[in-house]
Amino acid sequence: MDEHVAGTAAHERDIPAGAVSQTEIDQRVFDLYDEYCHGGIDRREFLARAAALGAAGLVMAQALLPRYARAQTISFTDPRIKPEYVSYPSPGGNSGTMRGYLVQPTGQGPFPAVVVIHENRGLNPYIEDVARRAAVAGFLALAPDGLAPVGGYPGNDDDGRRLQTGLDQEKLRTDMLNSARFVKAHKLSSGKLGATGFCWGGGTTNYLAVALGADLHAAVPFYGAAAETASVPKIKAPLLLHYAGNDERINAMWPAFEAALKSAEVPYEMHMYPGTQHGFHNNSTPRYDEAAAKLAWERTVAFFKRHLA
Repeated sequence: MDEHVAGTAAHERDIPAGAVSQTEIDQRVFDLYDEYCHGGIDRREFLARAAALGAAGLVMAQALLPRYARAQTISFTDPRIKPEYVSYPSPGGNSGTMRGYLVQPTGQGPFPAVVVIHENRGLNPYIEDVARRAAVAGFLALAPDGLAPVGGYPGNDDDGRRLQTGLDQEKLRTDMLNSARFVKAHKLSSGKLGATGFCWGGGTTNYLAVALGADLHAAVPFYGAAAETASVPKIKAPLLLHYAGNDERINAMWPAFEAALKSAEVPYEMHMYPGTQHGFHNNSTPRYDEAAAKLAWERTVAFFKRHLA
């Protein structure tokens, strides 16, 4: 079985894009993929355990692996934006220096700033595209690469996940905090700062809301781990929280988080998207839910425009 799984994994590119839709994938395979994405199992075990569910399980598993050509919705040559990679100091971080993908709208500015925080595997093409989407909407967007101290996103998620796990996690958060401060103080920034992030980046967005206090003006975590309950009173920014309907691990944190937000009188909006999977905004895999992703992004842009104007 293992040899068969390894062989078919090497040929996952042979499965046509769109060959398996979200509705055709067994929830057990989604659950295995979630465990794989969060480092509980490696790719080999993910594929082997999916294959143990039957031949169709392996096909479903392979279909879930990201295909980043799908993720590009805004070209890096789009005339509405000016993207570049920038380096900046990050005292107390993993190396003292950070690198990120800075995308500005065309025009003179200043622009409200938004930091876009990646998942648990570095600055991949999907997150870069989200930064471009934010710039098209009128924001100066910075997507930091937490893997910059170890050479940057390596070009594939498996190695990216391994590298990110190997970093000092407290220093990695400091790198994200310094990134937020960098884009807020940028010469093209209006001084108004928003933060958004996905999965690990969603949890880090909640962390930034605590750490930045009144220096953050709006936060939009997507399916992120809740902030520590005792720290919630430090949050001064309004929150817009997006949750997937089928995401037991993250959703279990919501009741205590909501109670803490209410107790601290933190303004918030929460939206749960029924029938969706963790990662529903990421359009590089069948976990993507087009309707929910579009609605969540429309709400995000409107929220930022309302609070960062």
